[in-house]
Amino acid sequence: MSEKNRQGKRSAREKMAAEREKQRSRDKRRRALIVGASVVCVLGLAAVIGVIAANAGKDDGSESSGPVVAPSGAQGKDGLAIPVGKESAKSKLTVWEDFRCPACKAFELAYRDTVHELTAAGQLKVEYHLATIIDGNMGGTGSRKAANAAACAQDAGKFPAYHDVLYDNQPPETEDTFADENKLLGLAGKVDGLDTAPFQECVKNGKHNSWVEKSNKAFQEGGFSGTPTVLLDGKNIYQDRSMTPAKLKQMVEEANK
Repeated sequence: MSEKNRQGKRSAREKMAAEREKQRSRDKRRRALIVGASVVCVLGLAAVIGVIAANAGKDDGSESSGPVVAPSGAQGKDGLAIPVGKESAKSKLTVWEDFRCPACKAFELAYRDTVHELTAAGQLKVEYHLATIIDGNMGGTGSRKAANAAACAQDAGKFPAYHDVLYDNQPPETEDTFADENKLLGLAGKVDGLDTAPFQECVKNGKHNSWVEKSNKAFQEGGFSGTPTVLLDGKNIYQDRSMTPAKLKQMVEEANK
């Protein structure tokens, strides 16, 4: 075999060896990338699961942390009910509501005058329970912040009036307007004597945020179908299609005879 042929074969073998080494290097890098990607995916999934678990039942996290401070005069189990009306009233209306809930506003506007009349006459006591389901369904914090502001109004002895103002000024369900504390503070100006330094501090500091979250948890665990849930002496009257303000008034008056 000529020297030229030997050199040619040697060169071919060297090229093949070099190519095999390159392929081994590529395979090694590919395996490293696959393993690395798998680790990242597992860690990412664990992180996502951790985040979901950490935020279960919360709306935006840190702002609702802190001690549970019930508003002044709160009653019922765990102090989660805001009472309106005389304790001696023979009928009790229990209302679970969300200030961002359009159906809650519709109920309030239809029944408000009748409820006010009956509570003023000492025939009806109302217990309001505040929930934040729209925050959970639509996102945002307006339900919770409005509920906290209402609890602050209860501290000032102005809950019924501020409660009505919130519904009169309820934004569209998809707009989280009540998340703006300045909006809530501005609405306080519509209630005589409410726009004070203690009220402003209570709203800005979220004094009752954790209480609101506890109330919402009680709603979730109560097996209710939604807001509003309205019970007259334990009977769900909101689901009664024949119910009207006049019928409600008649039922309460008969119970007070």
